[in-house]
Amino acid sequence: MTRRLLLSYLSLAALVLLCLEIPLGFVYSRGERERVVGKARDESESVSMYASLSITAGRAERDLPDRAAHCAERIGGKVVIVDESGGLLATSHPLSTAEVRGLAARPGIAAALRGTSTVDVRTSTIGGVQYLSVAAPVRHGAYRQGAVWITLPTRTVHSRVHHVWLLLALGGLAVLTAVAVVGFAIARWTGRPIRELERATHQLADGGTATPVAITAGPPEVRSLAATFNRTAARLEHLLASQRAFAGEASHQLKTPLAALRLRLENLESGMAPHARPGLTAAMTETDRLARMVEGLLAMARLDESAATREPVDLDRVCAERHRTWTPLFEQHGVRLVLLGDPAGQVLAVPGAIEQILDNLLSNALRVAPSGSAVTLDVRRPPAPERRFHHRTPDPSRVALHVMDEGPGMTEEQRRRAFDRFWRAPDAPKGGTGLGLALVQRLTHASGGEVELRPAPRGGLDAVVRLPSARPPAHSHPSGRGGQRRRGAPAVPA
Repeated sequence: MTRRLLLSYLSLAALVLLCLEIPLGFVYSRGERERVVGKARDESESVSMYASLSITAGRAERDLPDRAAHCAERIGGKVVIVDESGGLLATSHPLSTAEVRGLAARPGIAAALRGTSTVDVRTSTIGGVQYLSVAAPVRHGAYRQGAVWITLPTRTVHSRVHHVWLLLALGGLAVLTAVAVVGFAIARWTGRPIRELERATHQLADGGTATPVAITAGPPEVRSLAATFNRTAARLEHLLASQRAFAGEASHQLKTPLAALRLRLENLESGMAPHARPGLTAAMTETDRLARMVEGLLAMARLDESAATREPVDLDRVCAERHRTWTPLFEQHGVRLVLLGDPAGQVLAVPGAIEQILDNLLSNALRVAPSGSAVTLDVRRPPAPERRFHHRTPDPSRVALHVMDEGPGMTEEQRRRAFDRFWRAPDAPKGGTGLGLALVQRLTHASGGEVELRPAPRGGLDAVVRLPSARPPAHSHPSGRGGQRRRGAPAVPA
């Protein structure tokens, strides 16, 4: 904002200076030219009157050369006096024979010899130098006795004009410098409340508590904006605190009735008639599903209200830990859980996010995986083009986490809708809540990554989670990706 205000002040000042200095420069140029022409005209009339008196008194050959030399020295030009036939009477500088013969043919001298009462002012070039010439007739009574021709070099005029233009430019630069200094001070004063608002906004966006912005400085509009921001920040903080309290209280208030309901249903099982037990089993299944749904909703509520800071997380350690935790459950269902990939190192993620992501993806994969199949957990460092997948991360390197099953998979339309809350595929197994993938997407985005679903090589579903690496990628193996297998895990059977 400071740069824009300063640019506005300088642009306005430059426009005003151009509108004032350019006309002033042209007016001075025209005035200087008119002054020089007037001076030459006065000199020509003075010399003309003197030549007329000298010719009448018969002292032309004696007096006119001295007069012409003195006048030429005073004005810095040249003076030529001719008689009525164009013959040379006196000159302030030497002339060649050809120049003497051509005097009568010069436009100014010819006009003066014809008795023109006005002074003929012309600009001509003599010897490569531009001159301003003035010619006046020499009269005595009603008789024409000759002409006076005065030439002045225009470089003196041009030098003065250029000097004035230079002074105007330096003056304009000095004014612009002063405007820049004053404008910068005003822009800083005007933008100080805006910078305070920006700082408080970043603090609030990063999950902190926004410090109230002072509303005693700055323009009235900025003070009004600061007051509005303070009210908005206070209200938002109150809403977040209320939601945080609700999430904590609801977690306890809902778990207890559901656990009690589950216990009462289990106690009823021994006294139920055989034909009524399927209904009791269905009720217990729905109770478990409701408990999982409540947990998912509370997890998403806690994620929505919190703005956790990303931290480096050892992805290899987390994957190995979740592999050990889930392996016994997979074996109970006749499904093998395979861990593959290269060492990935640390990635940036919200604390606890990777564990929840893996738990949800592995739970979904186990639910759809047929007995005797395998679920693969594969960690990969993507090649160079894939590392530009997400443009918001300063470090372009990313680590791809794949969870692949050999289940029925999904259509393209189903994969697009799979991340919607409460959406479940038409042929999905019972027991799901439709919140697992939605929670995975929110956790991945909060960690600065991306998640997508695509067909797996063996016909199932490949859930790909890309997370930013916490450090620059190491040099790739000469043989490309898929070099070493980690921890001696078995490969997926063909």
